[in-house]
Parts: sequence; C-alpha cells; structure tokens
Amino acid sequence: MTMTGRETIVPEVREADVLRIAATRASATEQLGHLHPEVIDALVQAGMFRRWVSAEVGEGASVTDVLGTIERISQADGATGWCVMIANTTALISHRLPAEWATTIFGDPAACSGGFGMPAGAARVVDGGLVVTGRWAWGSGTDHCTWVGGGVRVVDENGESTKTLDGARTPFVFFEPGDVELLDTWHVAGLKGTASTDYSVDAVFVPEGRWAQLIGVDPRVDDALGRFPFFGALASGVAAVMIGLAQRAIDELVLLGAKRSMGSKKTLAERAPVQADLSLARANVAQARSYLYGTTDRVWEDGNHGRDVGDDVRAELRLAATSASRRCLEAVSLCYHAAGGAAVYETSPLQRVFRDAHVAQSHGMVAPRTMEPLGRFAFGLETNTALF
Repeated sequence: MTMTGRETIVPEVREADVLRIAATRASATEQLGHLHPEVIDALVQAGMFRRWVSAEVGEGASVTDVLGTIERISQADGATGWCVMIANTTALISHRLPAEWATTIFGDPAACSGGFGMPAGAARVVDGGLVVTGRWAWGSGTDHCTWVGGGVRVVDENGESTKTLDGARTPFVFFEPGDVELLDTWHVAGLKGTASTDYSVDAVFVPEGRWAQLIGVDPRVDDALGRFPFFGALASGVAAVMIGLAQRAIDELVLLGAKRSMGSKKTLAERAPVQADLSLARANVAQARSYLYGTTDRVWEDGNHGRDVGDDVRAELRLAATSASRRCLEAVSLCYHAAGGAAVYETSPLQRVFRDAHVAQSHGMVAPRTMEPLGRFAFGLETNTALF
C-alpha cells in the first residue's frame, strides 16, 4: 500500500505478477535494449519504482524490505531488477528535497526517477535557479523515467566553484524528460535491457530548489529511511541485484542437472566437481545475503532509534555490499562453467546471467577498488569517508 500526501494508492499488480512478466519478457527486454513496455506497466502498477520515496509523499518502505524486492526481481530478470534498484535509490533523494519539489517529482503514483550522481555537469547560478549543461553516463532506465537527474558542480561566470543560495556546491538536479537528450552509447556485454545510455542537457534552466545536496547535509525528512546512508543504500542495491543474479544461476544449473555431456555416462548432477561447485555457489549466496541484510537491518535499527550512523557503520555497510557482490560473482562463474557447453547458447538464461553479473560488478559502488579505502579505514589511517 502506497501513501501520498492526498490519498492511499493500492497497487493494482502484485509482486508475483511482476516477477512472472519480467521473466517472460526478459529475452525481449534484452533484444529491445530497454525494459519491455509490459514490464514497465507492471512495475508502475505495483508501485515498485518508488518504494523508497519518503513517507510524506510515498511508501517509505524499510531498506531491507526493498532490497529483498530488488533481489527477487533480479532473479527473474537482471535488467528489470537493476532499473528497480536505480529508481528506488534515486527516490531516496525525496528525503532531501524541499517539500514542494518532493511532492511534484515523487507524489505521482506513476513517478519514476533516475540519473547519475557524480557531478559531471556544470550549473551556473542565475536569477530563480540554475542553468545546467552537462553529459552523464550510466543513465539506467532514463527512457522510462518521469524525471531524470544528474550531479553538477555549481560554478560562477568564470567557471570557478561556488554555491547556490541554499549552500549546495555539488547538488543532484532534476530535469524534465523533454529537456534531456538520450545518446546512443549503450552497446555492452550485459544488462543490455537497462538502457543505461549516456545523456546530456544543454543550457537547461532548473528552478530554485529542484535539487538536493547528497553529501555533507542532514536530510529534510528525519526518519530511519532519510538517515540511512545514501551511498550505502546504492551499494546495497547493486549487491541485491547480484544476489538475485547468483540465485538465478544456481536455479539454472540445477535445472540442467539431468543433462549429459557428450561422451559421458553421467549426468551433470552426478559429476562430483559439479556437485562441489553447486555447493560452493549456494554457500556464497547464503553468506552474501546474510551479511548484507544483517548489516542493513542494524543500520536501519540505529536510524529508527535516532542513533548516529558513524563512519564505522557506513564502512561496514559498504564492506557488506562489496563483499556480497564479489561472492555472488564467484557463484555465477561457478555455475556458468559447471554447466559446460549448455550455458553458451543464447537460449540459456545462464549466459545472460553471466554477462549481466559481470557488468553489474563493474559499478563503482561495489567494484574491487572499493576494498582499498575500506581497508585503509580499518587500519586507522586517514581516509576520505564522504562516499561511505
């Protein structure tokens, strides 16, 4: 059930229906290069794109609950799960927007937002707002978003860094879709159906307040969801996608168990190395899920009780997400290679899962390099924790 400022919206489609439609249309989604229209309709009707919208204008669902939804959808189709993850992460910004803009952008039950948070654009302060020019990558789902955003650096007439009237230096700004040009750059190995193309704007006016600073400021809506670390939620969302993909790889390997390799008298399930690989893959996924969800639950409880989420907790959250992603990538690889030649055909979901997982793992929030600042922090060395 979704709450808005004016009414209660009862989802018209259940999660089970979304999973069925996403799985059925997975191949078509990949071929199209964006989510199939039936999948988008089901997600909108089920309220899946905006579960992390603040309770003032939306559902305000718990972090772990939504991560579970992302995992299950990713198990049905990685591209769909990824788009749900991006939309919900962007919806967290509703906690940091002025109330009127939070309602305008996220109050519609059909609202869906996305964008890239790093300040790749430049915003010049003008009377009544900002004028923005820029180009961003990884615009997942921007072709079906009702609002598209991007991180910017606020500059003066000479291109030097400055700030807005409300003190923002690197805000995330929101554009109407008609002001955004989607560029044809998404030609990739995996997650093809996410339409994560580059996008750009040229001298677009953004009215006062239609932006939010993501780093170094307190949320306007001060509740457990608003207090949850934004980048920790993003990293956890990517990890949830990875868990869903890994679980799908396990399911597909089990389904192939009755097959025999050419010249072999044993089925795949009867071969000892395959049995061992399946066991290790299952353990990896179970450990990833336990560590990730256990950590997000603890951070959620801290927020619920008004406790500060310090750098040590943020670091643990990022470690849980990156570790979960790495374990799940290993699980996918184990299943893919254990399946042998059956996994290489386009008719096998395993090959799509393998490709999707390797692309997902490259996301900056869970990439292997994130282990370095986390290890530095654990040693007690001076560490930039802004993105924790």
